[in-house]
Amino acid sequence: MVDLRAAQPEDLKGSHRSRAPMKLLENKRGLVVGVANSHSIAWGISQVCHQQGADLAFTYLNESLEKRVRPLAESLNSTLIFPCDVSQDAHLEQLRENVEKWGKLDFVVHAVAFAQREDLDGRFIDTSREGFRIALDISAYSLVALARACEPLMNPGGSILALTYYGAEKVVRNYNVMGVAKAALEASVRYLAADLGQKQVRVNAISAGPIKTLSAKGIRDFNDMLKHAAEKAPLQRNVESMEVGKSAAYLLSDLSSGVTGEVHYVDCGYNLMGM
Repeated sequence: MVDLRAAQPEDLKGSHRSRAPMKLLENKRGLVVGVANSHSIAWGISQVCHQQGADLAFTYLNESLEKRVRPLAESLNSTLIFPCDVSQDAHLEQLRENVEKWGKLDFVVHAVAFAQREDLDGRFIDTSREGFRIALDISAYSLVALARACEPLMNPGGSILALTYYGAEKVVRNYNVMGVAKAALEASVRYLAADLGQKQVRVNAISAGPIKTLSAKGIRDFNDMLKHAAEKAPLQRNVESMEVGKSAAYLLSDLSSGVTGEVHYVDCGYNLMGM
């Protein structure tokens, strides 16, 4: 048997040992919108992006959330932490101006959703007109508005990523108007992918399984959802935010350069199961 290692030039044998592996997001800049606390899916994504070499900027909704977000951002060596209410066009314009001073963006993470508590309980048919408007505005239209604000800042080959959930395509008890909002979000991902593809900017979404987050507390019987998902999923467990982060890193990196307009499931396989 021939020892192929012995046939390699001496300089090549040593080079593989000394060269550090290239990180997926090395020299990339990204904006993360929607971190609320250390349990946020967006925080799991942020941690993995940082580990993969990305420089990150963050936003916060109000002073109360700033107290949670700022220490988290600073733990990842980020000093770019901007206020932003995605329901206000003036805030998004100011965000664009702030980020523009930093430079061009390679990716944007949209992790924003909201519905009034009373519109998540009971029957969907009883959703108020104002509740419907609020849920669709903050949970779906904000992606469109954010993409428009960031469009001039995106480098070719850039990526925009949104977060969705299985309730967008199937009825999930107590998810109600949020399911409709997520369906609109997923449709928006496809239309935005068509628009921004001309600039070589990709738009995708991750459909994560249920995870204990701040927003999940507003869903009645959420613990039952967790238990059901763990029992029915092929992997027999619930997904973790860092696992969502790993898939996000792929979709935000050049490894997914040919992927756009897709909804990528990270739910331990729950979505593929029937009865």
